[in-house]
Amino acid sequence: MQLEIRSVHFKADQKLELFITERVKKLLQFYDGVIGSEVSLKVDNTEGDNNKITEIRLNIPGNDLFAKKQSKSFEEATDEAVEALRKQLIKHKEKQRRK
Repeated sequence: MQLEIRSVHFKADQKLELFITERVKKLLQFYDGVIGSEVSLKVDNTEGDNNKITEIRLNIPGNDLFAKKQSKSFEEATDEAVEALRKQLIKHKEKQRRK
């Protein structure tokens, strides 16, 4: 699986990129048909604490799955997005079985 991490208007440190890579790769245990994934990290201009945004797009045959989460830290937002994608993958897999 190819994994592309983009950070918009800042440079993500290696520790954060490693964390994201580990989390996204765990999704492969739920569905092995994942072709690739794109992760975008953004900082929202709001003044509150919840200004870190993680967007993850999983490329799978047929269509892509997408999750966008906003939180206090990129790690927390990534965990929430990965959890949302895990649920989407399980639903997608069940639909495939019914066909």
